[in-house]
Amino acid sequence: MFDQLDIVEERYEQLNELLSDPEVVNDSNKLRAYSKEQADLQKTVDVYREYKQVNEDLSELELMLQDTKDKDEIEMLKEELHNNKARVPELEEELKFLLIPKDPNDDKNVIVEIRAAAGGDEAAIFAGDLLRMYSRYSETLGYKTDIVEMNASDHGGYKEVSFMIQGQGAYSKLKYENGAHRVQRVPETESGGRIHTSTATVAVLPEAEDVEIEIRNEDIKIDTYRSSGAGGQHVNTTDSAVRITHLPTGTVVTSQDEKSQIKNREKAMKVLKARVYDMKVQEEQAKYASERKSAVGTGDRSERIRTYNYPQNRVTDHRIGLTIQKLDQIMEGKIDEIIDALTLSEQTEKLKELNDGEL
Repeated sequence: MFDQLDIVEERYEQLNELLSDPEVVNDSNKLRAYSKEQADLQKTVDVYREYKQVNEDLSELELMLQDTKDKDEIEMLKEELHNNKARVPELEEELKFLLIPKDPNDDKNVIVEIRAAAGGDEAAIFAGDLLRMYSRYSETLGYKTDIVEMNASDHGGYKEVSFMIQGQGAYSKLKYENGAHRVQRVPETESGGRIHTSTATVAVLPEAEDVEIEIRNEDIKIDTYRSSGAGGQHVNTTDSAVRITHLPTGTVVTSQDEKSQIKNREKAMKVLKARVYDMKVQEEQAKYASERKSAVGTGDRSERIRTYNYPQNRVTDHRIGLTIQKLDQIMEGKIDEIIDALTLSEQTEKLKELNDGEL
């Protein structure tokens, strides 16, 4: 572990030198890349330096104890020695977690796609409830939520809805939401009071950067048409809606939420890049899926990950066996407890793999 930490610290110092190099300063791409890499290493280097300082202090305190005869000073040095010794294992544990390989997508914005699955109208209503839950959660984090495309259901909610969430670390928070979400409740239309079970699927895609995925102009077909649904006069008077088809994969993205065709095109292109990038990632993951050991994954979207039971005000995340009797609060966007538990579970599993030499 300490060999790895020495390498990290050495790279951090190297980045300090690179960031003052005129050649790098004048190259915006290099400057951005090196600055981000340095920022990612900062916490690890700070904790490692504190760890080394604490150990140096321990050696000095032990020497001072050997040299002094003063009772008051001895007591003071012993207390300081005790505190420093207690700090060593804490810092070691923190360093282990900091050495866990970071998901390169963690800092990115995300595209979230919710689709009603089994359950008809009730599934569509539940899809709308999930949209509201994620929107409220994003607000608490200071993130911006922006609808890209939607297909409303006649009886409320959505057959499908896609939206962007923009904010530092959005993917790190929402990546665990991939999968099938199941709801158990009595629908408003149910006169007999019977509990129905419905599902909606959630896909969370990291926003792809241009350097990661290239969409060539000759590979796309762009159609414009008039928006439909609520939105004002522009709905019937301008061809502001955009449909982009990626010919190699057959992926189709539409956007009509904005009055401006240009803005709708920008949104649709972001979603298209995210979907094509996701296809590429899914293909790569499939190659080693059988060897993957992490208990909390972000790959299999057919997996039933969570149940929302309204009669018992209960939410259960099946991946980690977590049950919380706060469904009313969770549907208002207070999902931090679930996200934190999933994050800790994945980190713990990765730490185990790291210790076993499997990462």
